[in-house]
Amino acid sequence: MALNGIDLTIYQGEAVGIIGSNGAGKSTLLKLLSKVTAPTEGEIDIYGRIASMLEVGTGFNGELTGRENVYMNGAILGMTKQEIDAKMEQIIDFSEVRDFIDTPVKRYSSGMFVKLAFSVAAHLDSEIMIMDEVLAVGDMAFQKKCLDKMKEAADRDGRTVLYVSHNMNTIRQLCDRCIVLNQGKVVFEGMVDEAIEMYMGLRSESPEIVSFENLKRQRKDLVDGIKISEIRILNHDIWKIKVGEKLQFMLTVKANKVLQNIGYRSRVVTVDGNSVSVLLAPRLITCQAGDVISIPLEADLSELVPGRYMLTPVLYGANEYGGWHFYDHIDAAIVLEIETQEGFNENMPWEQRWWGSVKLPELVDLRKQ
Repeated sequence: MALNGIDLTIYQGEAVGIIGSNGAGKSTLLKLLSKVTAPTEGEIDIYGRIASMLEVGTGFNGELTGRENVYMNGAILGMTKQEIDAKMEQIIDFSEVRDFIDTPVKRYSSGMFVKLAFSVAAHLDSEIMIMDEVLAVGDMAFQKKCLDKMKEAADRDGRTVLYVSHNMNTIRQLCDRCIVLNQGKVVFEGMVDEAIEMYMGLRSESPEIVSFENLKRQRKDLVDGIKISEIRILNHDIWKIKVGEKLQFMLTVKANKVLQNIGYRSRVVTVDGNSVSVLLAPRLITCQAGDVISIPLEADLSELVPGRYMLTPVLYGANEYGGWHFYDHIDAAIVLEIETQEGFNENMPWEQRWWGSVKLPELVDLRKQ
């Protein structure tokens, strides 16, 4: 069962975070609350109109212009044309797509799409906002503006916000309370910091082989052609290494068409969701349809301090116009733990959360040179 025995009460004006691993049931829960689908058993009582954004462009018709989609979304929420007219300028200004508001949205980039979709959900008159990874696309400035808007909606306007994200930093900034899902069940409900600790405890380490064969991808902008089948650590039994040690792993991919110069990268983030660095292997793969390719790789992580990190593996390539596109993208797929070892920072324990994840060399006293 995608969800089993869920029993929750969300109060008016709360900003509630929902976190959990891929497949824990987060998106299913939001689809049930948004009435996209119905539960096979149980009841959901909702008091107020819901504005939901479950993925980029949910409820948008690609043939309609941005302006027409605003009217359509408002109508779905039960608003009159006069009410939507009163909000239209605010929506357009916030979305930053004024120059393209009368262009069919099928011509929008993914960033433009999410800006308009979020702006519609945030400004139309609804008592409840439901957001699923809405900040995964969009530039940093817009992400901050979205967080501020959601916080304002909860604090000032008394609207209820339900927010799903793998980015623990945004969960901390926005939410008053947090729910942790694991295998379709609520395993924790309470303070945000305690919830994050519980979540990371559930994901204390990844097994030697992490398989993505049957994992449903969350991103909808992926190009068909090649996918990551599994990633296996080579120099340990679990994804745990000593500080200063190199990470050796095997990347296995499956292709279904002829491709050249496919690159691999893995974003390294802290448990708070802050980017640390990227492991990069450009132009790594050339393949034929039906190929299963395993590539041993080594990563030098010697600059990272002890702590827990999450890896987001990506397969990417260039299109005929020189732009980048993704073939595969698995957010927060692997938990890597870097352990301290004797002699490292013996006199002063490193505070990763406050000092950062990269240990720079000590300052040099020029008087001694």
